Amino acid sequence: MLSALDLARRLESGTLTVDALYDEIDGAIAAREPEVRAFVQHDVANARAAAGRARGPLAGLPLGVKDNIDTGDRITTYGSPIHAETRPAVDAAVVALARRAGAAVLGKTVTTEFAFFQPGPTRNPRNLDHTPGGSSSGSAAGVSAGFFPLALGTQTGGSVVRPAAFCGIAGFKPTFGRLPIAGVKYFSWSLDTLGVFAAGVADVAFGAGILAGRDWRIDGEVATPPRIGLVEPQPFAEADPDMEAAQERVRQSAERAGASVTRIALPPIFREAFAAHQTIQDYEATRALAAETDLAPDRISPVLRETLEAGAAISGEAYDAAQETAASARRAFADLMTTVDVLMTPSAPGAAPLGLASTGSSVFNRVWTLMGAPALNVPGLVNDAGLPLGMQAVGAIGADRKTLLAGRWLEERLRDM
Repeated sequence: MLSALDLARRLESGTLTVDALYDEIDGAIAAREPEVRAFVQHDVANARAAAGRARGPLAGLPLGVKDNIDTGDRITTYGSPIHAETRPAVDAAVVALARRAGAAVLGKTVTTEFAFFQPGPTRNPRNLDHTPGGSSSGSAAGVSAGFFPLALGTQTGGSVVRPAAFCGIAGFKPTFGRLPIAGVKYFSWSLDTLGVFAAGVADVAFGAGILAGRDWRIDGEVATPPRIGLVEPQPFAEADPDMEAAQERVRQSAERAGASVTRIALPPIFREAFAAHQTIQDYEATRALAAETDLAPDRISPVLRETLEAGAAISGEAYDAAQETAASARRAFADLMTTVDVLMTPSAPGAAPLGLASTGSSVFNRVWTLMGAPALNVPGLVNDAGLPLGMQAVGAIGADRKTLLAGRWLEERLRDM
């Protein structure tokens, strides 16, 4: 994998040239892209030329952009045949900000259909027989395969944290609204959140902080043992035996290293909030994709069509009630976070499932997306088969830097285990 921080330092110091970096990337793509299939399309030559002219904190760094995020210089398909020839007039705001900071867009990365469930062709670089997760499949797989050091994705349920976990990298979903969503194809306007993928926690903090215009950089800072809330049991999610054992090992390691670990039971409102997530998502998706449903219903997958039909049956009153439940849960969440720095949960029920028919379950992620809280996959663990297992750190709303610092501290413990 490529470290964004390491590459940025080497490019700035002159110990690495743009040509040498893009030669390495070109070789990695040639060697692995035919089997990984992270890209919808890519252009190394164009990115190399842009990198040579770039200035700014991300100067020269290649960027993968999920294909539900508009790019004005290339087609954006949103993972759907309906938009196979769609060419946006301008970049999404976050892409424009990335270019302004010096990043070079290497290509568009595979997303599931409209960032929902229908998988694309991408395979997990850690084991090609397993899913890379979704919906940000190509962004996570591309970082893991060494195609680019930074990538953009989106999360409506678990589409940043889960694929990062499956591919063994860091994935950060900041506090809702910290990264501008303008120019992203909506699935659910109350939930859709931009996120960033990178090799490690310090790398993702570096990239995400620049794009958000905030001081989230944590490299060079010594992280102190955090106050960790270990969420168990979770009323809506259950981990497999490998993940349960891994979480217990992490707990023991964290306590030995000086962290305060408190077992936390979520308030009852969280069970209602978990159900409210689907109500809000489906109601909004039906409306966000109204044009596609009316113009080309036969080009929408059966799994998405079923969800849109369910969303159409949700009344405005039920939607409003779900939003009220979410607001109540956010108040309870804020109270809960006064006693800890981060909550720790699995990023997924286990390792990446075998096969490509499903992108895995987001049961450990959805409610935190609904809370609007920063959520981070902390990489470093693997199961007996060598597949990554991710631990999720969830912070208080607005406490993005504290969440990243705690995640960096956890990452160091995981890599030593």
